[in-house]
Amino acid sequence: MTRDASAFSPAAPGIDFAGRWLDLSVPRVMGILNVTPDSFSDGGIFSSTGSSAFRIELDRVLAAVERMVAAGAAIIDVGGESTRPGAPPVPAEEELARVVPVVEAIAQRFDVLISVDTSTPDVITAVAKAGAGMVNDIRALLRPGALEAAAATRMAVCLMHMQGEPSTMQLNPQYQDVVAEVAEFLQLRREDCNKAGIPDSRLCLDPGLGFGKTVEHNYQLLARMREFSVSGLPVLAGLSRKSMIGAVTGRPVGERLAGSIAGAVLAVQAGAHIVRVHDVAETVDALKVLAAVKAAG
Repeated sequence: MTRDASAFSPAAPGIDFAGRWLDLSVPRVMGILNVTPDSFSDGGIFSSTGSSAFRIELDRVLAAVERMVAAGAAIIDVGGESTRPGAPPVPAEEELARVVPVVEAIAQRFDVLISVDTSTPDVITAVAKAGAGMVNDIRALLRPGALEAAAATRMAVCLMHMQGEPSTMQLNPQYQDVVAEVAEFLQLRREDCNKAGIPDSRLCLDPGLGFGKTVEHNYQLLARMREFSVSGLPVLAGLSRKSMIGAVTGRPVGERLAGSIAGAVLAVQAGAHIVRVHDVAETVDALKVLAAVKAAG
């Protein structure tokens, strides 16, 4: 699945995770690991019980990672700041305290690629030293200093589109042509990354389902996912348990497994190379069935 990136041509389907090449000739699953008290689906599940302060129980975190790796996750995406609609920003010191020990512990115990969901320059620098291989940034390295921090590392970067900020993004998102506008934004950020010294071999694109989009916008992006892959860069899709699933199924967050799996399969069929999910084992199984159908055809 991963090897020394120097052994591969930049034209090969994949992405360079700080010197480890992830083969994307088959779709890969990214497992979500939120070490936050307030994420929309799984906030607080790794915190101490009976305490008013948010404290991460590292043993519980590592047990969750072990389950995801055993189930077939190629990447573990660690997040220390909730990006749900309406979420407030987290001070850099607090985000560092949440994320760095977790990244270090995963890197020491598991042979798995590690991504960190962050926009903060100091966190980008710290997690690179701790063993992370990718920055998964909802702000596409637009926070002051983030582009320079990422360029100074060897980490891959996932550039995501978001209209507005988490605190305001769902108030009234508007587009003339959501697919064209998202694609243009991501292309401009790609060019800025290239100019800063981050080559295409370290980049992937995420249209940002649920981030400053209506339900209709989200499904337009999902249906036309392949239009982002024509850039030649890998595409990541994240729609697991999101409100776009609840809007069409009528299910609350805890009952969106079937819809989330359907969305992941459709995203891959539409051109996504990586799907970011809460339910790793179930998604891996669904993608195996999809692969068997494609092989039979």
